[in-house]
Amino acid sequence: MIVDGRQVVVPDDGSTLLDVLRERLGITSVKDGCSPQGQCGCCTVLVDGQPRVSCVTPARRVVGRTITTLDGLPESEQRAWASAFCSTGGSQCGFCTPGIVVRLAGLRASGETDRDRAARSLHAHLCRCTGWQTILEAWDAYGTGAWTGDPELAAHRAELEGHVAQTVGPDVVLGRGGFAADTVPDDHLVAVPDGHGGFGIGETLAEARAVAGKVQGRRTTVSPRAPLDLPPGDWAATLRTSWVEPAYLETDAAWCVPGGEPSSPLANGGAFGGKASSTASADARRLADEQGRPVLVLYAREDTVRLGPKRPPVAGGVDSDGRGVLRVARTPGIAEAVARVAPDLFVEEVDVAGPPTSADLRAAGWAEAVALLAAASGEVGTVTSPEGGSATAEVDGEGIRVTVRCGDPLDATVLRSYCVGAAHMAWSWVTSESLVVDDEGVVHDLTVRSFDVVRATETPPIEVTIEPDDGEPCNGSDAVFAAVAAATWLTRGAPETWPTGT
Repeated sequence: MIVDGRQVVVPDDGSTLLDVLRERLGITSVKDGCSPQGQCGCCTVLVDGQPRVSCVTPARRVVGRTITTLDGLPESEQRAWASAFCSTGGSQCGFCTPGIVVRLAGLRASGETDRDRAARSLHAHLCRCTGWQTILEAWDAYGTGAWTGDPELAAHRAELEGHVAQTVGPDVVLGRGGFAADTVPDDHLVAVPDGHGGFGIGETLAEARAVAGKVQGRRTTVSPRAPLDLPPGDWAATLRTSWVEPAYLETDAAWCVPGGEPSSPLANGGAFGGKASSTASADARRLADEQGRPVLVLYAREDTVRLGPKRPPVAGGVDSDGRGVLRVARTPGIAEAVARVAPDLFVEEVDVAGPPTSADLRAAGWAEAVALLAAASGEVGTVTSPEGGSATAEVDGEGIRVTVRCGDPLDATVLRSYCVGAAHMAWSWVTSESLVVDDEGVVHDLTVRSFDVVRATETPPIEVTIEPDDGEPCNGSDAVFAAVAAATWLTRGAPETWPTGT
């Protein structure tokens, strides 16, 4: 095959095109977000100019054909796409961005300029960070000039919004965000969870998965349900939620050399708090010492769903004075989080069979409390997060309108991007997202598409107004998330159970 302009010959050993590109050729701009589900779009390449998901493409299917990755695009085109995405905030953690850029570049090369067509093409992708709108703005901005942002100020704002250190700039758009699976030393082993508390270990990812006996996950046909009963009482508003997957794109990964310090699974993004309790680094350190070689611990998509923390389901009621009870799956720190914004809401933690939960996930517990209080009073008002950022939100048939105040914006483009992403996440959460978990606590939805994240063409227009503020900068997007969730629910008549349906 021809890969990025050079002829390549590889053994016909059943490898996928993704295996060949990443493991044999070292092209790390092609990302693995769900392999081998073929559902997230992170591994998209062009085959004879047409976009294809490489994780489900057998290498033997492309014999004699021309493969173009992001690295194979002309350098001027790479720079133009990188500038467009940076100028609009169309890339945050950057994990999904290379695949999206390749697909959009393929559209441009075919002569397509229509924004609606670009939006439909994004149905093949999942981006959790940006809310789609800024990606489409990057489509429009392509070729209009170089990014002029300040990388330090942009990174500072990204760190405040993502709660971890982050890099912002063209390299991130081009897939060079420093992700663990991209930076592992040569001569490493790969370890993947075997589903029984251990790991399958091999020289390659395919070998490790074979040793682990990995079986492809599926999406269940069973309908999701809210697992908790409402507390008794005469309530002005009630709410029941289901299990929700944070759905970050880079699955948990970390590597370590024998006797060394492991890499972080956070890399260039906070995973919305979903990786705060990840054991990948500790496992990589232990396995490297045991094996006497560098070891990369790498979760498959199904592993993140089974092992990663979920937003704890709740069932609560409040009266017209804002007093009430919030039942929540037992989660360390959740009562304290709720008390910061709703001190008159009693938190009753209960044991419920299911996956692990975490109070580290974006606004866990307190966003639900804000929504309940808004439903009881009939209005959202100004939402202030525990970190001090504040936001208002209006949701109607015309779209979502947000105002945010969070100190010095530092970089308005980055702040707006995070607020757009938070608004999309809140809208998607309230209207669409859930996971099926059975009575024994086993998760049955194991694919990217089963998370029911709202797609680009289904997302309302989002307008963000940043209010002037010369105070100390603080996180603003979490307040936006809570405000939009409450406003979305009220717009739908505040039905008792989420998701409400779009």
